[in-house]
Amino acid sequence: MRVVSLLPSSTEIVCALGMADHLVGRSHECDYPEQVKALPVCTAPKFDPHGTSAEINQRVREVLREALSVYRVDEALLQRLQPDVILTQSLCEVCAVSLAEVQKAVCTWSQAARIVSLEPNRLEDIFADIHRVAEALGVPESGERLVMDIRWRMEVVADRAQRLPHKPTVACLEWIDPLMAAGNWIPQLVEMAGGINLFGEAGAHSPWLAWEALREADPEVIILMPCGFDIARTAQDLPILQALEGWHKLRAVQTGQVYLTDGNQYFNRPGPRLLQSLEILAEILHPKVFPFGHRGKGWQVASL
Repeated sequence: MRVVSLLPSSTEIVCALGMADHLVGRSHECDYPEQVKALPVCTAPKFDPHGTSAEINQRVREVLREALSVYRVDEALLQRLQPDVILTQSLCEVCAVSLAEVQKAVCTWSQAARIVSLEPNRLEDIFADIHRVAEALGVPESGERLVMDIRWRMEVVADRAQRLPHKPTVACLEWIDPLMAAGNWIPQLVEMAGGINLFGEAGAHSPWLAWEALREADPEVIILMPCGFDIARTAQDLPILQALEGWHKLRAVQTGQVYLTDGNQYFNRPGPRLLQSLEILAEILHPKVFPFGHRGKGWQVASL
């Protein structure tokens, strides 16, 4: 079986199912596990991904006014790879190549590949997507085992966290300029990690967030997880927040409870490593109870 995965999370799912050797192509963002970097790259952004957060946001908006997705598919390469299965998504035009773009790319093929589209809005959807990929690849039992393992390990963390006497209020930010709170599966992970999520709803797209609303809520903990950014890139945007009126008066700032995370590798990828994302949140919120050892790689304290 020949598989092309056009989003990082589905690539990780394929590998976690033990089917990495069947991958023949990937997206430009697929970079984990390390071995997938050697695969042919089938996509590219239609915009310059460098610059400030505000500039990137503006470019994405401009592209979406005229296109189905902010990414392009290399149709010729995709056809040469002759995939039996193509994995894509229909959740977000900004997150990865859209289902419509993939369908457009393969519609003229004489023998079209099977397109499996994922739509992970909340944790249960992610587990369903793992089952869907496993079924498409002919390894449903591996999917069942993988989901059971992730569920069990998450439940261990959640059960312990729910017994803790104090649950801090938490604001998770998925973009900094303009401000956006984290939605979809993140509110569920925050609650499972022993926190009270203030913004964003489970199963709903990430909402824009007014600075006044964040300042009024005055969360005990602020966690930065910009989509597509690692810790170093997120740190570059910290001065944007520091320049906001009243930032230094926030409770989280005054107590040193502002954290930078690798949103790109963990929180923004609805796949197997959401388990590690939960562990990171638990370690941030309750470090004495959950010393998982992710500090320095998955998160760090912001320099305020």
